[in-house]
Amino acid sequence: MKLSTTTISVHTNGPGLIDITPEVVRWLDRERVGDGQLTLFIRHTSASLVIQENADPDVPKDLEDFMHRLAPWTALLYRHRTEGPDDMPAHIRSALTNVSLTIPVLGGRLVLGTWQAVYLWEHRSAAQNREVVAQLLTNP
Repeated sequence: MKLSTTTISVHTNGPGLIDITPEVVRWLDRERVGDGQLTLFIRHTSASLVIQENADPDVPKDLEDFMHRLAPWTALLYRHRTEGPDDMPAHIRSALTNVSLTIPVLGGRLVLGTWQAVYLWEHRSAAQNREVVAQLLTNP
């Protein structure tokens, strides 16, 4: 078994979903692998990873709107407000979604559905620098 690892840096501009599929695909292309298993892990407690539809730009907007209703940035609702009114809602949003994903790789390609993409979901109101660790396990 062979294990390959990289870190993907992502700059966000506030809340929303950012398609990181192209960065992941570029790394897989450089690794020149066949079949394997990819794990993606975000190293933060106020952002998350999701696989979601990439065809209609309204989907990410609707997801963000729904999450804002579910965990609003209303400081009076939360005890933890040290880093601002968006901090605790960001932790809740991250807890309700994923901090890691596992995706099969066949023939060097992610096995995603036709309308699927991998997204980093930023839950904070301000721009952030995020890191996603990618590990690929293959059988050479």
